Amino acid sequence: MAEERGSADRAPLSRERVLRAAVALADASGGSGASGASGADGFSMRRLAQELGVVPMALYKHVANKEELLDGMVDMVVGEIGRPAPGADWKSAVRQQILSARSVLLQHRWAARVIESRTGPTPAVLAYLDSVIGTFRDGGLSADLTHHVMHALGSRLLGFSQELFDAGRSTPPPSTPGGSAPDLAGAYPRLAEIAAAAAHDADSAVGGGCDDRFEFEFALDLLLDGIERLHHRGWTSASR
Repeated sequence: MAEERGSADRAPLSRERVLRAAVALADASGGSGASGASGADGFSMRRLAQELGVVPMALYKHVANKEELLDGMVDMVVGEIGRPAPGADWKSAVRQQILSARSVLLQHRWAARVIESRTGPTPAVLAYLDSVIGTFRDGGLSADLTHHVMHALGSRLLGFSQELFDAGRSTPPPSTPGGSAPDLAGAYPRLAEIAAAAAHDADSAVGGGCDDRFEFEFALDLLLDGIERLHHRGWTSASR
C-alpha cells in the first residue's frame, strides 16, 4: 500500500510537517474554548493521517506514539514564543517574554493542559527556561534568588496559571441541611463582595467578571516588583 495518497507533488512527509499538522488539528478540534481541554484529545493518529493524506503507519516513522507526538506539539508551540528586545533590563525582558508566552498560548488553547500533562519538560521547554534563567542571572540576580524566583513564577513563565476562580472547574455550592443551595451572597458575603468589586470580561477563563489579561499582568507585576526588591536587598535563602 502506498504511504501517501493524492497528488504526486505533495510535500514529503517529515517530522516537522507531522507536528505542524497536529498543532493545526488540535487548534481546530475544540481548542478555542476557555479551557481548551478537547483540542489535543479531539483527534487520533488516524485522523491526523487523514489530514496529511497518508496511511496511519506512515506517521510512526516520524513519531513513535501519541505521547511523543504531544511532546513535539509542545515544542512547536513553545518555539513560537518571542524573545525580548535586545538591551532590555532583566525585569522588562522577563515581562516581555512571559506576555509573549501568554499570547502564544491564547492562540493554542489546548497547549497549557498538554504542557501540564507531560512527565518531564521537553527540549524546547528546557531551552526556554534556560533562556529565562539567563536573563535573571545576566541581570545580576544570584543563583539562589533565581532558583526561588523560578518556583514562584511557575507555569506563569509559560503563559498560564492555575487560577483560584477557574470557571472550567466551578462546582455548585453545597446544599443546606434542607436540601437547597444557599444564596451565595448571604452564605459567603466576603466572596460575593470581592466578586462584585471589579467587572471586566464576561468571557474570562479566570471567572465571570474578571479580565484574564488584567489579572494575569497584575499578578505578574506583583511578582516582578517583589523580585526586584529582594534583588536590591541582596536577599538570600539563608537570610529568611
